[in-house]
Amino acid sequence: MFPLRDDAPRFTIPYVTWTLIAVNVAVFMYQLLMNSVSPQAELAFIQTFGTVPARVTAVFTGSESLAAGLIPIVTSIFLHGGWMHLIGNMWFLWIFGDNVEDELGHGFYLFFYLCCGIFATTAHYLADIGSMIPLVGASGAIAGVMGAYMVRFPRAQVTVLLPIIVFWTVVRWPAYLMLLVWFGIQFFNGWANSDGGVAWWAHIGGFVVGIGLVMMRPRRRKWHHTWTRE
Repeated sequence: MFPLRDDAPRFTIPYVTWTLIAVNVAVFMYQLLMNSVSPQAELAFIQTFGTVPARVTAVFTGSESLAAGLIPIVTSIFLHGGWMHLIGNMWFLWIFGDNVEDELGHGFYLFFYLCCGIFATTAHYLADIGSMIPLVGASGAIAGVMGAYMVRFPRAQVTVLLPIIVFWTVVRWPAYLMLLVWFGIQFFNGWANSDGGVAWWAHIGGFVVGIGLVMMRPRRRKWHHTWTRE
């Protein structure tokens, strides 16, 4: 299920969303540069700045420094494991981030995004505290943005590319439906302990925290959906 566009209007320029996308792309290009010089160097970079749950646990046992164990909880939000990982995440941020930034205000939106990322990473850590596999990616933070979008723009229409068995079709769903289906998929896979290299609990944690944080923030403006016929 892949969103193609939405119809929620925005009234400000989403500087923070654009900057976040640019930073994520710049960091990934740096990863590619390191990989072209030495794949081992990129691996060491990811091991250092990705969140390794076992290393976080080691902080609490005193066998790892506070900085080495906890700083990656933030830095891992800006790392990605490949082109498709990066493009998928940045596209979701592009679709949903501008409206959430417009609704929350630039400064609070940046704070909100980082908080969602941190709590998403924490949820992943709690799901597997002994893992030695580094967690990388912005999807937990972006899941928080999606949760906020569902609360503030539930009736916005999202055009979605949807797989049906072996075919793909394009449908228009209200945002609340599309995002609840998306969350249901994440929850099912997390509950079923599905791996596949995806941090399902980070998605779940980010989405839930995003809903909670946005509900504590007063609305800046009331948005009315304009219905159109096709």
